[in-house]
Amino acid sequence: MSFGDPNNPYGQPPQQPPAAPGYGYPQQAPPGVPPQGYGYPQQPGYPGYPGGNQMPQSMPGLLVTARVFLFIISAVQIIMGLAWLYVAAIANDVSDAADDLSSSSDDPFSAIGEGGNVAAGMLAFIAFIVLGLAALSIILGVKFNKGGQGIRITTVVYGALGTIVGLILLFIGLDSGLATTIIFPLIWVTFGAIITAAPVVSSGTAWFARPRY
Repeated sequence: MSFGDPNNPYGQPPQQPPAAPGYGYPQQAPPGVPPQGYGYPQQPGYPGYPGGNQMPQSMPGLLVTARVFLFIISAVQIIMGLAWLYVAAIANDVSDAADDLSSSSDDPFSAIGEGGNVAAGMLAFIAFIVLGLAALSIILGVKFNKGGQGIRITTVVYGALGTIVGLILLFIGLDSGLATTIIFPLIWVTFGAIITAAPVVSSGTAWFARPRY
């Protein structure tokens, strides 16, 4: 009997065809490709954005810088607001003292008292506006972690308005010719430009549009 005879008990046993994968067993995937099939959930895919194929897992560096600038601006605004309130309190004290010294409506002290009341009111109004802007700066900086498109748009508008104000002050400083009147507006323009640009670039857009679970 030849070894090729299927009835030969001493011959090589016939080869069995490869078994097909049964139910519940995933097929072998090529190297580098995660196995998929029953029992293996497929990995969710997220849409990419210009400049990258994945959603950012951490806050981009430019946004971190803009956030720090917002907190610095809020500190300056708080100091300015408290200073305006202090000056308003001084104006109010001067007005009260003038009213005490006034004997009639035609008295010069009466005019000083009325002017002091108006000045105190205006200074207090300015102080509350500055303190309100400080609160907005803090809120925007804090909301960078979980904020969406609303925070992004508000930050862009806020930064653009701050840049415009800084440019106006910079032009006034350049016209005066004093170096001390140029430094602060120049810093303000730089801060405003970075705060405006950070949410607009591709990394900032992807950060505010990322899915939240």
